[in-house]
Amino acid sequence: MSHLDEELNSLLEVLPPLIKRSLISHHDISSLVEVVLDLGKSAEARFSHSVHYFQEMVVSQDDIDYVVGKVGDFTSDNRAGVERTLHRISCLRNRRGKIIGLTCRVGRTIIGTIDIIRDVVESGKNVLFVGPPGSGKTTKLREAARVLSEQFKKRVIVVDTSNEIAGDGDIPHPAIGSARRMQVPSPDFQHKVMIEAVENHMPEVVIVDEIGTEAEAAACKTIAERGVQLIGTAHGVTFENIISNPTLTDLVGGIQSVILGDEEAKRRHTQKAILERKGPPAFDIGVEIQERDKFAIYGDVAKSVDAILRGLPIRPEIRVRLPDGKIEVSQKALEPMPVPTQAEVDKMSEEKGEGPVRIYPFGVNRQTLERSLRSMQLPAVVAKEIDEADLVLTVKSKARAGTKIMRSAEERNIQVHVIKKNVSSQMIKFLRFYFNDAAKEEAEAVAMREVEEAIETVKKGKKAIDLNPQNAYIRRLQHNKADEAGLHSESVGDEPKRRVRLYP
Repeated sequence: MSHLDEELNSLLEVLPPLIKRSLISHHDISSLVEVVLDLGKSAEARFSHSVHYFQEMVVSQDDIDYVVGKVGDFTSDNRAGVERTLHRISCLRNRRGKIIGLTCRVGRTIIGTIDIIRDVVESGKNVLFVGPPGSGKTTKLREAARVLSEQFKKRVIVVDTSNEIAGDGDIPHPAIGSARRMQVPSPDFQHKVMIEAVENHMPEVVIVDEIGTEAEAAACKTIAERGVQLIGTAHGVTFENIISNPTLTDLVGGIQSVILGDEEAKRRHTQKAILERKGPPAFDIGVEIQERDKFAIYGDVAKSVDAILRGLPIRPEIRVRLPDGKIEVSQKALEPMPVPTQAEVDKMSEEKGEGPVRIYPFGVNRQTLERSLRSMQLPAVVAKEIDEADLVLTVKSKARAGTKIMRSAEERNIQVHVIKKNVSSQMIKFLRFYFNDAAKEEAEAVAMREVEEAIETVKKGKKAIDLNPQNAYIRRLQHNKADEAGLHSESVGDEPKRRVRLYP
């Protein structure tokens, strides 16, 4: 009996005897996908291209109890497994918690599934696989763990919720190679185990399946900032589903609303209210599994998201595996049109006239804005009247369509920029973006002095300290400083207030 047959037999052994005998003699047993047992219904076997109903067998409670007694304990996500295999048993419960249905899914070791995207996995970049359930995402992770740990000798940690990737039991399945596996007691703790993996075990690669919560998305961002390669999966039929999913959007940089002035809107050929990416994505490359042997590859997630949000044409690279096993690029990637650079934005401002940029604040504290301009030594002044202004700076609550300030700006063809709140940190963030000046170097120096002082304070006081919000690059530098000092740190909060927290 082959290795594959032995693994399949392990699942058959936990099924009721009548079903086991029937399946063993089935001509298409090698393509069995799952067996479904629901109380009071005919048992059902699902194959790759067909479904077989056991008309002679109506599932009883004894049949269900027979299977439950043969498998491991069901965790909080109602899943269990068969020891030392990749099989998964999922249960349905009634309102009193009694198990009245089972889905017994076959887990197989399949070699060669990532050859079509091997260069992507080996690139060292963070890779996100997107596809519907059953498209083979977990299989790709399993082989990625094996290839990176054995052939490339990398330190790989698999964060294994419900033992999906490396099988049930304390000894991981050999399909993950020499990668180490961290089990997750409950799906609610997956994000914590992800962070723990980075902090305690010094991996070069972290692999995680089914990223599905905001906490897990935040953990992905923290891992990406630490310089560890991250390979993960998320449910979605297309890559655009991740962008439109409010829970997962941070994986690709997050989305925010921006109000453009008339001139800028015309230049971009868009409406005045547009969506833009908030920050850098946690993943560099997106892989959309369209079919088991057909993949769409988004080689630059940041550019792809920007293009999708702007309604620009985007064409990923399409790779397929032909029936003879050969791999073919059926569609070459079309480089997304780039968003305007800061230099282009600055040039537009300069074209309005020589001298400093004149900013008209509406709903924004004039004195605070003036102090920010002086402290940053920027070539800009606060305009007294809107007629003198090159741009309007206002807050989100004042920027609704049809308001007086929006009508005034539209009549004068003045660009409108929106910040979330009337606070200095938001003004400074906008000014840094708009002018892209040398103040960034000083900001980095200030941030590093802050983390050094905070490290000393934490060591003395034994209390956690939050640093000031910073961009992803500076946060990564701060994390490195904390690591050198032997302190635990993590990124907390949402952009633009995402910051580093230091622990004793």
